Amino acid sequence: MNTLSALNRREFVQTAATAALAGFGSARAAAAPRSKAPAGTGRHPAWVDVNVTLGRWPFRRLPFDETSTLVGKLRQQGVTAAWAGTFDGVFHHDLAAANARLAEDCRRQGRGWLRPFGSVNPKLPGWKRDLQQCAEAHQMAGIRLHPTYHGYALDDAAFAQLLVLAGRHRLIVQIVADLEDERTQHPLARVPHANLQPLVPLLRAGTGARVVVLNWARSASLPLAKQLAEAGACLDIATVENVGGVDNLVRQLSVDRVVFGSHAPLFYFESAALKLQESALTAETSWAIRAGNAMRLLSPV
Repeated sequence: MNTLSALNRREFVQTAATAALAGFGSARAAAAPRSKAPAGTGRHPAWVDVNVTLGRWPFRRLPFDETSTLVGKLRQQGVTAAWAGTFDGVFHHDLAAANARLAEDCRRQGRGWLRPFGSVNPKLPGWKRDLQQCAEAHQMAGIRLHPTYHGYALDDAAFAQLLVLAGRHRLIVQIVADLEDERTQHPLARVPHANLQPLVPLLRAGTGARVVVLNWARSASLPLAKQLAEAGACLDIATVENVGGVDNLVRQLSVDRVVFGSHAPLFYFESAALKLQESALTAETSWAIRAGNAMRLLSPV
């Protein structure tokens, strides 16, 4: 596993979070020019987290696994919008019901602030209806796919068909490469890393879908990540490690292909936030990662 100098991930968060986040609000305000922040964000610039998940992780209790407490935590940290999937959409068979609960939870707990991203499994009967309901009945901005948990590869013909249909419905497609480090997985629920290589030719072929790859850094090499970005995908920073890792990612991929994702509540939000703070980013680059690129995905030209 990659490390942050001599410190591991947990030690880094525990030792740095208190001091760093004490001045986090002022540092964040300095990081994004006022002229680039959208109107209506108050004294804080926009901060969009594209990778949060609601509900209960089935293998252990997590801090902030109640929607109200997770929303409170993210708001406290200055997040102005969050794209939310649901653990029910990973593990439940009835995805239509899971998506309906997600949409209702987002309405009750954070209408306009929590954006639901429903789950679709192209290997299940009725998946086209599930996708249509996400787009039309629930008015979702996108869907979230879990190919390794749902048992299909990205070279499956049904997956290619899903990308095309999602493009027609103007849905963002989030592809989750990993959920949990293989070393902490339950021995009876081992899930492999996703093979993201087949996604490259699909994107190059032009499916019309806007694709965001989440939690990819343990599944893909940096050269493969670069191919994905050049083919049109955006990638989040949740599993990017090493000091200066985000800065290096931007140099390799280009700033317009990197988005902020915390993978909360499975990961600490502070860990993702500190990755931006310790990287040598310009104000414009910080703004693009924190919010600008996600907002562009929501409102494509």
